[in-house]
Amino acid sequence: MAYRGTFSLSPEHRSAFETTLAQWTQRVKVQRLWAKDASLWTNTTEGQWLSWLDIVPAQLRDAGRFSGIAHAVQERGFTDVVLLGMGGSSLCPEVFSLSFGQIPGFPKMHVLDSTDPAQVRSVEQRVNLSRTLFIVASKSGSTLEPNIFKQHFFERAGRDGSRFIAITDPGSKMEQIAHAEQFAHIFAGVPSIGGRYSALSNFGMIPAAVMGIDVKRLLENAQQMVDECSVADATENPGVSLGVFMGTLALAGRNKLTIVCSPGIHDLGAWMEQLIAESTGKEGKGIIPVDREPLGAPAQYGPDRVFAYLRLPEPDPAQDAAMAAVEAAGFPIVRIDVTDAYQLGAEFFRWEIATAVAGSILGINPFDQPDVEFSKIETRKLTDAFEQTGALPSETPLFEENGAKVFGESSARTLDACLKQHLSDMGLGAYVALLGYIEMTDAHEAILNGIREQIRNKTKAATCLGFGPRFLHSTGQAYKGGPAGGVFIQITADAAQDVAVPGQKYTFAIVEAAQAQGDLAVLRERGRRWLRIHLGKDVHAGLTELASAVTRALH
Repeated sequence: MAYRGTFSLSPEHRSAFETTLAQWTQRVKVQRLWAKDASLWTNTTEGQWLSWLDIVPAQLRDAGRFSGIAHAVQERGFTDVVLLGMGGSSLCPEVFSLSFGQIPGFPKMHVLDSTDPAQVRSVEQRVNLSRTLFIVASKSGSTLEPNIFKQHFFERAGRDGSRFIAITDPGSKMEQIAHAEQFAHIFAGVPSIGGRYSALSNFGMIPAAVMGIDVKRLLENAQQMVDECSVADATENPGVSLGVFMGTLALAGRNKLTIVCSPGIHDLGAWMEQLIAESTGKEGKGIIPVDREPLGAPAQYGPDRVFAYLRLPEPDPAQDAAMAAVEAAGFPIVRIDVTDAYQLGAEFFRWEIATAVAGSILGINPFDQPDVEFSKIETRKLTDAFEQTGALPSETPLFEENGAKVFGESSARTLDACLKQHLSDMGLGAYVALLGYIEMTDAHEAILNGIREQIRNKTKAATCLGFGPRFLHSTGQAYKGGPAGGVFIQITADAAQDVAVPGQKYTFAIVEAAQAQGDLAVLRERGRRWLRIHLGKDVHAGLTELASAVTRALH
């Protein structure tokens, strides 16, 4: 088998792993999966969401259209393409953009999946608006963020529909808008494929074609994985065996899947993070994916860890050394060799199968996302209220310190004391998630990852980092509906310069603030442990001070 991973397990964990693999073979569960048998999960709606199993051969049968799309884009002379989407509609194109880079002769891909006004301005400043193609990607066609992104850039592009493409499910609101505004193309999604399982559908393949990737080659790699994942013997099935690894270890208390990817494919972790968290994190169960956490020594990891190492032929020596050390220390690890960026097509399918299998083992429906919907409802209430009243609900901080406002349920009245209290007595299996409703930049991520490293090294707790609102369509499901033990620090800030939303009273900053408030409302309703720190307009200075406060609180 070309795509088999290598599993390293303790004798105890290996016994459970092999027993479950044997059950999948003996009880013909692989065949039941391919037959779309909902009884593998909760026997409710699962069978309605399994068309991703058939998408690769369907796409290959019509693969010529992808080169046709690529040629049409080249003829128009576009220098840039901006994808406007969220979650499953944006993460796969982002992986392609960061893994392949700009392909000569084709436009450079940019992805906008944040309502932070600084992020919106940053994308706009990086492109030549007069030579930019816009792809509006939204399955339902009614998701707030892609719609307001479209409203903004449609005006900035002179309301020229010929420079817009829509990818959306048939009959959606976005399809109606695209027809009315004379978009150049409208590509259909498959209604029975959920967003996070849509990478190999048009939501991933159209952006890939536009940026010049050989889509047929991607799909041929994926087809080989499809063939291997159809094998009835679970031990020889790369997707099923991976899912059994994830599921059995999660049942054994090792539910923090730490993702390590070679630098050339590092963004694959963000796509995996959404797929795994949103699929498995519900009903108090789930696997918490830990992506882009700085590497540590084995002694800095807790007993709830399991590792996945996706390694290119020219690896990062530091990653190799770190993974060798955690394996030698007895941590479970799966190693997957990735030949090049074109193997991403195969990896998308492997991890989709694995996540579906892990969901079966955990006894949940891996194809719904109830808590994501609750957050959307809370945000919609707030933005609708703003349209009526011109204001969001007022909030009273616990205290203010050095320009930062602190909100929470703490008795402490200094930032150091608040953080010390918040990060103590977390208990076995706890994890810390930083939720940053700020611009996603390398500088901001570096400071926040430094905070993660401090917390992990002191407490052994797994740490996650999400930039809002994109994580609401990803790990937000697991944070609210998944295993208890999450400790959340939400970080918000004042917009240095706001951006209007055409046709609305609310602005991008108001939408972002509403999303942060809605997020906290659901976390509070679920009894999660939370703290909110609101920075001023100088986000970098505020984050730097926060990092110093964390240092003081932990020592």
